[in-house]
Amino acid sequence: MAITTFFSFSFILVLSLFTLISAKCHPDDEQALLSFKSAITADPSAMLSSWKPATDCCIWAGISCQAPNNRVNSISLSGQPNSYLSGTISSSLSKLRFLDGIYLENTRNLSGPFPTVLFHLPNLRYVYIENNKLSGRLPTNIGNLTRLYALSLEGNRFSGKIPSSISKLTELSQLKLGGNHFTGTIPDGIRQLKNLTLLALDRNKLTGSIPDIFTSFSDLRVLRLSYNRFSGNIPASISGLAPLLAYLELGHNSLSRRIPDFLGKFRALDTLDLSWNRFSGTVPKTFGNLTKIFNLDLSHNQLIDPFPVMNVKGIESLDLSYNKFHLKQIPKWVSSSPIIYSLKLAKCGIQMKLDDWNPSETYFYDYIDLSENEINGSSVKLLNRTDYLVGFWGSGNRLKFNLESLKFPATLKTLDLSRNLVYGKVPKAVTGLNSFNVSHNKLCGALPATTFPASSFAGNSCLCGSPLAPWLWK
Repeated sequence: MAITTFFSFSFILVLSLFTLISAKCHPDDEQALLSFKSAITADPSAMLSSWKPATDCCIWAGISCQAPNNRVNSISLSGQPNSYLSGTISSSLSKLRFLDGIYLENTRNLSGPFPTVLFHLPNLRYVYIENNKLSGRLPTNIGNLTRLYALSLEGNRFSGKIPSSISKLTELSQLKLGGNHFTGTIPDGIRQLKNLTLLALDRNKLTGSIPDIFTSFSDLRVLRLSYNRFSGNIPASISGLAPLLAYLELGHNSLSRRIPDFLGKFRALDTLDLSWNRFSGTVPKTFGNLTKIFNLDLSHNQLIDPFPVMNVKGIESLDLSYNKFHLKQIPKWVSSSPIIYSLKLAKCGIQMKLDDWNPSETYFYDYIDLSENEINGSSVKLLNRTDYLVGFWGSGNRLKFNLESLKFPATLKTLDLSRNLVYGKVPKAVTGLNSFNVSHNKLCGALPATTFPASSFAGNSCLCGSPLAPWLWK
């Protein structure tokens, strides 16, 4: 019995040792990763501290291995606000023959050209090298990466034209090239990427018109083309995206003409950004069909009345500022939203007494901009109901109230009440703000010690103290 027990124990021990030995990662993988680490010149938060020779690389931070052969199949390193990696992406990664995903996101300081090692990884499917400092042109043969399902080079410093060969990446479901310095036009061949669910080319220097190529993208849910230099109109083929598209972001371009009626068919739309363009005419009545929209930004265009009645049940963010609207009142569908956190209606022709505005919910408000209107009354009732307000802009109205009556929540960072009829003293609570402007009001008394410039207080006849010049208050 004892002999049987001994042999059973011995067998289990040997099996366990064999399992431990076999579980260790492949030597090629270990060498490749250690060479990658050696090309890193700065790692202040010790992101790679667990990457040590003669230890199992399958348990290193950011590394995962695939059974049954325990070969490295994923590198995932993500920077935090106080962490980053400096250096280059080593060509030694070509030894990771089973790698299917490389995720170097927000590591911030990785530099060098496009990593050609990606061409030597036969099983690679996912590339996310985001928010770093890679630069130069994309290789003309980038279309050889035909196995990729996702390619994101967002937030780097790539320049030049987007290579036409990118049209060969027909397996892609995500293409993210935003936040670089790409120039030229969108390659027409992108229409071949029929499996895309996300296309992001925002924050570049792309020019010309938006090509009429979108009939191919039956599964597209996100289209981001904002912050470029596109001109012309919104192409008609975008109408074919209506069934599924949730995010349409075309802001900060030079698009013009009328907003097309077909945008009212996008019943799945969560976010529509057409801001900072040259759209004119009226907003289509069909916008009343956008019942699921949460974020709508039409600001800084040349749009005119009437604004359609929206049937949205809960808007989160709305910006109609700086058009040619004469809304007179804050729309009821805005006031009734239980989840709104950002309301920006600057220069929208609002004529009302602010005391009479009774939004159903103010708890979530972070930002309110009612500048450049014809609003009178007091903002005390409104602002004292907002516990988490970050910014309020009410300049250029006829607001009249005692500034000392305002509650200053700890979250409040920006307050602009310039060019109104605000009176009373400036309370010490303003010292907790980052930005403050009460110029050209009826304030009086000694100023508390702050770091705000004199321009924040100018135009108040009996304010005194620093930073105002002594001759202004003697």
